[in-house]
Amino acid sequence: MSTSVKIAQKDQRWFITGASSGFGRLLTEYLCQLGARVFATARNIETIQDLVKKYPGNVITHELDVTKAHSIEKAVADVISHMDHVDVLVNNAGYGVTGAVEEVTEAEYMPMFETNLFGLINLTKALLPQFRERRSGCIVNLSSIGGLIGSPGWGYYNATKFAVEGLSEALSAELAPLGVHVLVVEPGPFRTDFLGRSGVKAKQRIPDYQPTAGKTREYFETQAGKQPGDPQRAVEAIVAAVSDTNPPKHLLLGKIALTRFRKRLEEWETELDRWQETTLGADYPDA
Repeated sequence: MSTSVKIAQKDQRWFITGASSGFGRLLTEYLCQLGARVFATARNIETIQDLVKKYPGNVITHELDVTKAHSIEKAVADVISHMDHVDVLVNNAGYGVTGAVEEVTEAEYMPMFETNLFGLINLTKALLPQFRERRSGCIVNLSSIGGLIGSPGWGYYNATKFAVEGLSEALSAELAPLGVHVLVVEPGPFRTDFLGRSGVKAKQRIPDYQPTAGKTREYFETQAGKQPGDPQRAVEAIVAAVSDTNPPKHLLLGKIALTRFRKRLEEWETELDRWQETTLGADYPDA
């Protein structure tokens, strides 16, 4: 535990969604150990009540379903009432749906969009006024390497996370002059519940997609608990980034994420060079 991080987080006030498991729960516990105050939320408050006994004085638990406007309004009103303000908002709540684009039904993918994207947007907007007024703070949006690279079987999940990436970059540009940072986190595979109880597989299966999206289903079914990423190290990295005087706009986590993205950048560079003449030729001649 870095001394500088501990000093930076002493009495800082965090609002975390999806605190019942995975990154959300580990982040909550780590911050409490650092002396921060955490407003930890989950759809089922019973799943996080033990945190109050474990860290008395450091954590307030609250029920929150980010897909419900009234739930967001109540949580935001209560966090301001109990903590006066929020220094760091962590939009962590989310999950994945796997299946080929043709296989996944609207009934399967829309709840994921409501949670991963629209819930994130609505909660962030509800807290933006206090960030603007205070002229400080940080908004942390949990994305994924799947928000930078699309993969077969993850199309709709990719869509939610690509949207989070674009939103975060725009929000960062809007808030930077006001002294508010935006950090988007892109983990690779980590040993959380993402491939376990937090994930959903499309009910429909089309044999033609077995070599592509079907392989992703197999990964989903066999790799839970075998991912190389250490969730505890991940949350410590997130807190270290937030504690820096100049936080990054993007934070990739894990060797797989870094390797995959660097390879994608190389592929893009090659493609840009190959099609440069066509690209430039699309302008008016005198442009």
